[in-house]
Amino acid sequence: MALKTPQQYIESLRDGRVIYWEGERIDDITTHPLFKVPLSLVAADYEYRDPEVGDLRRYQTEDGSFAHRIYQVPRTSEDLAARVELMKHTSIGTLVAGVYMALMSVKDDVARVNPMYAENIERMYRYCRDNDLRGAEVITDPKGDRKRRAHEQDDPDLYLRIVERRADGIVVRGAKLHITAASIVHELVVMPTKGMRPEEADYAVSFSIPVNTPGVKIINRSFAPAELNSFDYPASSHHSCPEGFVVFDDVFVPWDRVFLAGESQLAGTLARSLGLWERTGGVVEAVRMSELFVGLAQLVTEMQGKDSDPIAQNSIAELITYAEMLRMSLDYACQHFESTESGMVFPNTLAINAAKYYYAANYHQTVRYLHDLGGGLVLTLPLEADLRNPESGKYIRKYLHTKKGVDIEARMRVYNMIRDLTADAYGGWQFVVALQAGGGLPAQRTMMNRTYNMAQAKQRALKAAGVVMPQPAGSLHG
Repeated sequence: MALKTPQQYIESLRDGRVIYWEGERIDDITTHPLFKVPLSLVAADYEYRDPEVGDLRRYQTEDGSFAHRIYQVPRTSEDLAARVELMKHTSIGTLVAGVYMALMSVKDDVARVNPMYAENIERMYRYCRDNDLRGAEVITDPKGDRKRRAHEQDDPDLYLRIVERRADGIVVRGAKLHITAASIVHELVVMPTKGMRPEEADYAVSFSIPVNTPGVKIINRSFAPAELNSFDYPASSHHSCPEGFVVFDDVFVPWDRVFLAGESQLAGTLARSLGLWERTGGVVEAVRMSELFVGLAQLVTEMQGKDSDPIAQNSIAELITYAEMLRMSLDYACQHFESTESGMVFPNTLAINAAKYYYAANYHQTVRYLHDLGGGLVLTLPLEADLRNPESGKYIRKYLHTKKGVDIEARMRVYNMIRDLTADAYGGWQFVVALQAGGGLPAQRTMMNRTYNMAQAKQRALKAAGVVMPQPAGSLHG
C-alpha cells in the first residue's frame, strides 16, 4: 500500500468514532477547532517530502515498498540511532505507534505460549505499517483501590477485563486512562497495565481494534484546549495533544486481533516491554527539552548583561551537565542494545530506566535554575496585545530595555517560552509527564533493581574487602 498524504490521514478519521470534549459529542473531529492543532501535528508526520528531514520519515521494507520509519524493526545500533533522530522530529501522535515495537519485542516469548497470538502480532504490525496507520498505547487502568488486586475490586471493571469468550472472539469491558492521542489515531493497541496472577486471568488481555469499533467511547482533555496565541504561548500553541479517557463498553474483539486472552504469565512481559519503549521516548524528549533549557538560559543571561556573572554561569553549567548526562545515557542505551531471539534489537533496559529516573528525579531542580535566571518576568511579562497597543506598548519597550542590541520582542519571546514550558498549563503538564510517563519513579527503581548485575557487584565488593566466601559443598576446585 502507498504512503498516505497529510490530507488522506485527515480524511481517514471521518469514520464515525465516538468522541467527547468539553461536554460535547463531536461527530467530525477533522473540522472541530479543538482538534485543529493536534491534527495538524500528526498530518505533518505524513509529509514525506519535507525538505527539513529528507528521507528520515520513511524506510524501505523487506518487500521493496516504503513505510514510515516508526515501523522499522531495529536490527542494529544504527537503526536505533535513526529511530532516535526520527523521534526528535515527530509528533507524539505518531510516536505512540511505537507500541508495535513493544509487541514485536515480545513476539518470541508470546509464540512459546501461543503461536496464534504471535502470528496476530506480526499480521497487525504489517497491516498498520503497510496501510500507514497510527496506533495508540492503551495501557493504564483506573485501578480503583490500590491496595487490592484487579480481581478484588468492589467493581470488577476497574481493570479492563474479558467478560465473554466466544467462538469468534472476546468481549471486553473497562476503561483505560491517560491515553495520549487516542482520538486522532486509527488503532487502539491495548496492553496489560501490569503483571497478573493466575486468578486474574480475565484481566490478562491485549489486542488491537479500530477507534470506531462499536462500544468504544473516548472522553478528551488537554493542557491547552483553546486556540492559543503563538507569541504568548510559543510552546503550547503548537504542541496540543488530547489525552483520552477510553471506555470499552462491552467491545467485541475478533480472535485475529487478540494478542493475549487469559495467559497471565505473559501480562508482565507485555507491560514491561511497552514500559521500555515508552521510557525510551521519554528520554529522547528529555534530551530535546534539556538542550532547549540550556539555550534559553544562555539567552536570558546575555539579554540581562550577566554573561560573566559567576552565579549565572554556575547555573548554566548545571543545566549543561543535566543535558549531557541524558544525551550520553541515551547514546549508551542504543549502542549497548539488547536483542531478541529473532534478531530485533532494543535499547539497554538498565540504561534507559536509569536515564528516565535521572530525568524525572532532577527535572524540578533543573527548572528552578531556569527560573532563577529569568526572575519574576517569567510570570509577569505583559501580553503581546499590550505590546502592540501604541499607548501601552511604548512603556513596555522603554522599561524592558536592558542593553544595546537586545530586541524587546525577542526578549519577550524568550521569556514567554520559559513560562510556557515550565510555569503555565503546558509547563504543569510537562512536569507531571516527566514524573509519570512510562510509569512513575518507583517503576524505574524496580526495573533498575531487577536488571542490574547485583551478583557481580557483590563479588567485586567482597574481593575489594578481602572476603573469601566458602565454596558450596561438593564444588570442584581447579
